[in-house]
Amino acid sequence: MKYLLLILFCIPIVTTAQTSYEDSVTVFLKKYVTDHEVVTGADKQKLKFFPVSKQYRITASFEKKENSAWFWMNTSGKEKKQYRVFGVLYFQLNDSLLTLQVYQSRNLLSSEKYKDYLFIPFTDKTSGIESYGGGRYIDLVLSDIVNKTYTIDFNKAYNPYCAYTTGYNCPIPPQENDLQVAIKAGEMNYGKH
Repeated sequence: MKYLLLILFCIPIVTTAQTSYEDSVTVFLKKYVTDHEVVTGADKQKLKFFPVSKQYRITASFEKKENSAWFWMNTSGKEKKQYRVFGVLYFQLNDSLLTLQVYQSRNLLSSEKYKDYLFIPFTDKTSGIESYGGGRYIDLVLSDIVNKTYTIDFNKAYNPYCAYTTGYNCPIPPQENDLQVAIKAGEMNYGKH
C-alpha cells in the first residue's frame, strides 16, 4: 500500500514536469514567431515546428578546443564569415553516438554585448525534406556550458534568414556538423507543412 501511494503521488509530478517543459518551449516558440524580423504579418502563419519532444533535449559533454585556428565559413551569399571551433559536444540520441562542433564568431568576439555568444549550425536527415535544406541553428552563450556539459535543445533549433528570402549571408553548416540521424524537433521548412 505504501508503494502504491508513492507511485500515485509521483505520477502527477512527472506529468507536471513534462508539461512544464513543453509549455516553456511553446512559450519560447511563440515569442520566436512574434519577434521574427524577416517573416512578418500573415506570413508568420507559415512558420511551422515539429511537435515538442523531450527526447530532443539532450545533455552533452563539452570539450573546449584551446587556441583553434580561425577559418572562413562558407555562407549562402558571396561573403564568408570568420569562425573558429570553440569546442565539441558529445552526446547520444537513441542508439547513435554523435558530435557537434560549437563555433565562435570572430566578428562577435569584438563586441562587448555579444562576445560570449556561440553558435551550432547543423544539418540532419530531415534537411531538405521536412526542415530547411541549408541547415538549422542553435544559439548559446558561454554561461550555458556548466561543468563541461551543455543541454542541447533541438526543439529550439531555428532556420537561418536565408530560408525565407534572399540577400543574406547565412553560414552553411560544415560537414562535421552533418548529423546522420533525423532531428524531428525545432523549426520545419517554411510554409510547406
